[in-house]
Amino acid sequence: MRLLITGASGLLGLNMALRCAAAHEVTGVARGRLVGLPFAYRRADLTDFAALPALLDEVQPEAVIHCAALADVDACEKQPALAQRVNADLPGELARLCAARGVRLVHLSTDAVFDGAKSDFYTEDDRPNPLSAYARSKLAGERAVQAALPEAVIARVNFFGWSASGRRSLAEFFFRNLREGRPVKGFTDVHFCPLFVGDLSDLLLSMLEKGLQGLYHVVGSQALSKYEFGVALARQFGFDESLIAPVSVEAAGLTARRSHNLRLSVHKLSTDLGRVVPHYLTGLMHFYTQYTQGYPQRLQRFPQGDA
Repeated sequence: MRLLITGASGLLGLNMALRCAAAHEVTGVARGRLVGLPFAYRRADLTDFAALPALLDEVQPEAVIHCAALADVDACEKQPALAQRVNADLPGELARLCAARGVRLVHLSTDAVFDGAKSDFYTEDDRPNPLSAYARSKLAGERAVQAALPEAVIARVNFFGWSASGRRSLAEFFFRNLREGRPVKGFTDVHFCPLFVGDLSDLLLSMLEKGLQGLYHVVGSQALSKYEFGVALARQFGFDESLIAPVSVEAAGLTARRSHNLRLSVHKLSTDLGRVVPHYLTGLMHFYTQYTQGYPQRLQRFPQGDA
C-alpha cells in the first residue's frame, strides 16, 4: 500500500512511518529536516494549502494517515487562530483533496473533545464538549473531515512512546525526570487510557486494511490516573516511585482547562477489528524493551537543524 504520513517528525508520525516502511511504500511529510530515514520524505509546510494538491499528485498515495497537529494544549490556548488553522482547517482541506482523488484518509483526533463530566467510559455516541482551544480545534477538525469525506476514519487517541526530541509524551516526561532523580507531580484526578504508539500504529494499519470507516476510539483498553501511570513506569524501569507526588490537576497552574475523565470505550473498535485492544502495561513493557535496544537514540539521529 502506498501511504502518505503527515507529521512524520512527530511522535506518532515518525513511529508509524518506521513501523510501516518494512511492508508498505511510505512517504513521510513534515516541516523539519530529517536525514537517514528508511522511507521517502518530503519537507513541506502543510499550512500552505496551495501546495497540498501537488504533494498528493506527486506521491499518489492510496491512503493518507494524517498525524500532523498542534498538540501543545497550552500553546493552543495562547494561539487559537493557529490551532484552528492546523487542527481544523488543514484536515478539512486534506479530506476535500482526498475525496476528489479517491484517496482513503485516516485522521487523528483526541480524547480531549470530552469535558469529563461523565462518570463512566465515553462511547463514540456521546456528545463532545471540549474545554480548551486545543480540544475545540480538534473537534472542528473531526467535523470538517466528516463533511468532506464521510468514509474517512477518524480516530480519537491518547498515546505514549519515544520521540526524536525525547519530550513529546507523558512517558518520556516521567522517564526523563525519574532517571535523573528529580521529583515530579502526577495527577490523581485525571483518568485516561494510554496506548503505546507501536500498538496504535498497528491498530490504525489494521483499520485501513480491513476497510473500516467513521469514528472510532483508539486508545488503551484499561484506564488509570496519570499518577498511577507514572508509578507503573517507575516500577517498569526500577526508578524511585516516591519521587512522584500525587497532586490535583487543578493545582498545577496550567493555562488550559483539562478534563478529569478521559476514559474512552474501545468496544466498537475491538468488535469491528475482531481483536483485543492492548492496554498500557503491555505498552510499557514495549517502551522499556525499546529503551534497552537503543531505539530512542536511533530516533534522535534523524532530525537535523530545525527539525
